[in-house]
Amino acid sequence: MLNKHDVDIVRELAARVADIASLPVQEEKRQLWRQLNALKPTRPMVMIDQICWNEMGREKEMILQCSDDECRNYEEYLRRTLYQWKHFPVDMVVESFVHIPMAVSGIDFGIEVKEETIITDPDNDVVSHRFENQFQVEEDLEKLREPKVVHDEQETERRMTVAHELFDDLLEVRKTGPYLYLSMWDPIAMWMGVENALYALVDRPDFMHRLIVRMIKGCQSMLDQLEQQGLLVGPQSLIHCTGAYTDELPAPGYDPKKPRTVDMWMFSMAQVFSSVSPDMFREFEVDYISQICSRFGLVYYGCCDPLDGKMDEVRMIPNVRKVSMSPWANQDRGADEISTDYVFSSKPNPAFLAMEQFDSELVRSNLAEIRRICDKHRCPLEFILKDISTVRYDPKRLSEWARIAMETAEG
Repeated sequence: MLNKHDVDIVRELAARVADIASLPVQEEKRQLWRQLNALKPTRPMVMIDQICWNEMGREKEMILQCSDDECRNYEEYLRRTLYQWKHFPVDMVVESFVHIPMAVSGIDFGIEVKEETIITDPDNDVVSHRFENQFQVEEDLEKLREPKVVHDEQETERRMTVAHELFDDLLEVRKTGPYLYLSMWDPIAMWMGVENALYALVDRPDFMHRLIVRMIKGCQSMLDQLEQQGLLVGPQSLIHCTGAYTDELPAPGYDPKKPRTVDMWMFSMAQVFSSVSPDMFREFEVDYISQICSRFGLVYYGCCDPLDGKMDEVRMIPNVRKVSMSPWANQDRGADEISTDYVFSSKPNPAFLAMEQFDSELVRSNLAEIRRICDKHRCPLEFILKDISTVRYDPKRLSEWARIAMETAEG
């Protein structure tokens, strides 16, 4: 039984979100995202995500007041939505629904990360890691457990009951499946350590092939199980920090009660391969991840890895629609390679918000140069500011970045 104090707090916030969600601008933004994702943009789009929320927590509007943990989670989500809409909305879309995660377990490989961490800010979850290598001998491959998807329907229904009490008549409640993070090499980097994994690609290539084969097989099985049990989500509003609105999904034959992978976006990356050759990238990543990407309707590929010199290989991956161009990529070469074939997903450098003094002209010149390059090569463009570890406890920096980015996009 929820206490009235918590219910009143959540419903008051939900009512404010519902009012914003009803504004005509939300559908206008959805349409702009659809045009970009169809490679026929009206203008570049802008998103801000993966925010250092711990540095906003000192402001009155962000202080949590609920006592129940479940209510506090919803309160936090609603307060963050309202805060972002007020201070740095850029092209976010505020939806008229709330996602309620189904109680799904067993979508992992049964391996816990073993690591040491160093923390510089106890309020920030961004920390330094040193990972223990758990894959050193052939027998270690047996540690990989094939995912066995389990849905606790009773717990899901309990969550839905709570959500209805909190949101009915204000926001629609929608069941949602697990968030699928389908990078193979990011987990391997955490199970082995980046340096160990890179050395193993050279010193023990057969071992690494056997490792990735097991992961791909397990991932295929997991996706089959999620499809069979009707545990996938659709339609999507976001895919990896960017708008997922499209008229191309879901695919023909879609059943909303049982979405398939072909009805969805997926995202993947191989950030640990930033320093490997295009041939190695193809051998250990492209040839494998393509087996997963071929199942999905559309694919967002890449993250912090510079892909400007590997676009020939990226083109081999099925169904790619957006390609990340990180701050470490040669922007002109990347835009030349992407041209009109994909969305150039620019990742402006978040370090600009972490400098001792915020330099608005540096931000403006950087964004303007990326837009100039993409205009020259006719690239559909989005600016995605993410991985924001710190703004030095000065949230106004995000508002200023947002203002400059929207001026650049709309200019």
